[in-house]
Amino acid sequence: MGPALNWARLPEGIRLHVMAGPMLVIIVLAMMILPLPPVILDLFFTFNISLAIMVLLVSMFTNKPLEFAAFPAVLLFSTLLRLALNVASTRVVLMEGHQGGDAAGKVIEAFGAFLIGGNFAVGLVVFAILVIINFMVITKGAGRIAEVGARFMLDAMPGKQMAIDADLNAGLIGEAEAKERRLQVSQEADFYGSMDGASKFVRGDAVAGLIIMLVNIIGGLLIGVVQHGMDAGTAAETYTLLTIGDGLVAQIPALVISTAAGVMVSRVDTDEDVGQQVIGQLFVNPRVLALTAVVMGLLGLVPGMPNFMFLLITACLGGLAWYIDTRDDPAPTEPIQEELSPVPESLEASWEDVQFVDALGLEVGHRLIPMVDQEQDGKLLSRIKSVRKKFAQSIGFLPPVVHIKDNLELGANQYTILLKEAVIGGGEVYPERYMAIDPGNTTGRLQGIDAQDPAFGLPAVWIESDNRDRAQIYGYTVVDASTVVATHLNHLMQMHASELLSRSEVKQLLDRLGEDGQELVSDVVDKRLSVAHFQRVLQELLRDQVPIRDIRGILEALADGDVANEDLVTVLEKVRVALGRTITQRWFGAQTELQVIGLDQQLEDLLMQATESGALDPGLGETIITLAGQALHAQEEQGGAPVVVVRQVLRRMLNSLLQNRIPGIAVMSDTEIPIDKTIRITNWLGGNS
Repeated sequence: MGPALNWARLPEGIRLHVMAGPMLVIIVLAMMILPLPPVILDLFFTFNISLAIMVLLVSMFTNKPLEFAAFPAVLLFSTLLRLALNVASTRVVLMEGHQGGDAAGKVIEAFGAFLIGGNFAVGLVVFAILVIINFMVITKGAGRIAEVGARFMLDAMPGKQMAIDADLNAGLIGEAEAKERRLQVSQEADFYGSMDGASKFVRGDAVAGLIIMLVNIIGGLLIGVVQHGMDAGTAAETYTLLTIGDGLVAQIPALVISTAAGVMVSRVDTDEDVGQQVIGQLFVNPRVLALTAVVMGLLGLVPGMPNFMFLLITACLGGLAWYIDTRDDPAPTEPIQEELSPVPESLEASWEDVQFVDALGLEVGHRLIPMVDQEQDGKLLSRIKSVRKKFAQSIGFLPPVVHIKDNLELGANQYTILLKEAVIGGGEVYPERYMAIDPGNTTGRLQGIDAQDPAFGLPAVWIESDNRDRAQIYGYTVVDASTVVATHLNHLMQMHASELLSRSEVKQLLDRLGEDGQELVSDVVDKRLSVAHFQRVLQELLRDQVPIRDIRGILEALADGDVANEDLVTVLEKVRVALGRTITQRWFGAQTELQVIGLDQQLEDLLMQATESGALDPGLGETIITLAGQALHAQEEQGGAPVVVVRQVLRRMLNSLLQNRIPGIAVMSDTEIPIDKTIRITNWLGGNS
């Protein structure tokens, strides 16, 4: 057993939170077992009514369901409280009812006498109507919505998780935000699942109220006639009034709680509460209000109708329509006469007129401007910041700032990505829609604008926001327009990382090593290689999709040997061998058995001859490209990494041939693979050796 909890050392607020649940259960059990005086019953009945009103108001003012995540538990405990009050009040009514109307408490007497005028026949009808409304309408509808909501929420969970993983992999969100969004998805599923079960409590409570009323009437009639010698009419009237009062005291809060449950499960998840949604969407169109006023006015002119009431409503609706219409129209403004300013004299050209080329640029059409405008809550700027941060963490240097501007020559929904003012990519996005990307295993088709994912070329559809959940259920990866542009930018930045690494970034990388690395920098860059030569080495690594985060390891590899007198190819292969474990990790992760593409023996002999002669026959080159594409396709179908492993002397030639012609393929030498890894050739380039 663990150490005992020291209650005295806990803060008072924590002690109250810890004891709230057990105390509530004890009170409910006590009301069911122990007889309660009428005064205590009045207190609990009043508290029950106030609790129901509080729950309804909280459900009305919440913007998102998870803001009232405790609602299923509140629903359960409020139902138990009402049932316990029914048991306690039944005991008092049957034991003390013969003494008069106030024997069971003032609250029951007030509901039995004042609300129904002391007429038990009217009370029976009112009680029956309340039960029918609660049981047949509110609880049945809320239960159905909760059931469907829970089913759709659980079906949509895999798609939402995939969308979160896609944003994380693209660098649009951090690990902490991804964890928070996964937790929110899990909490939403738990909430709707709990609501599906909790709605059954409300439905059962309505049935129990009806049965308890019948039992109380029959039991009161028997007790009044048999035990207290009352005549049948007096006993029926006395106990029926008390029973109806007791039932109304329980059913009215139950109706309020059921309404709150219906509000929680039927609301649409927006940033507005229910009241704002209703007022903002129902009473916003002046044409609807005006047409309604015309219909009501025509009905008000019919003889025999309550003309005054109909015409009063007509006037109210017409006045509201006129007010909204005049409020939405901008007030006319007088034209402003501007004085023509004299044309300034032409100034001499200066160095201020020289405009430098931006390393990275993004141009957008006019309909995409709100996406990059912070004042209009544009999300693309924050996504681009996340992309740059993710790039710096994964590749190893900070990329240039992305300069964004509008371009009226582009289409309204088009954008282009520029590298040193040359277009390297672009596409068309729809800010008001979502892109549903087909990863290849979807289970249904969607209506929308057919498109293609600009980053990876996957088939996609631009869908309306209403179809977002359906798309996720079908297995699509659903992202917004800002995410599409940011992902495309991230992909192109990685493809052109070598061109983004300038002399300035190289110097900052060397400065980042600090005092401990200055001796290594001085030994390599100052004595063996120039900064320009070192920059070329880093750019070649980036061109081969090798991160340069291990800058210290790169310098140590260059410090070994006479790199000053070696050509760039030799230096690069030496560095790649030193970074072999990093390169292997990049493509294979933590796998110990590496499934790779091998090189056919005959093709290897031909490449060796080309290497010795220094020239590759163009026909042989085209054949190798075709065979490499076939091998890559077979490798991807088997789930293997797109990596060809060859002898070190052949790596450079084969990599130069395939790098720009077959995107995604990587060429490694056998000397780069760590000795603790096992190579297994699953496909062959050129045949089956």
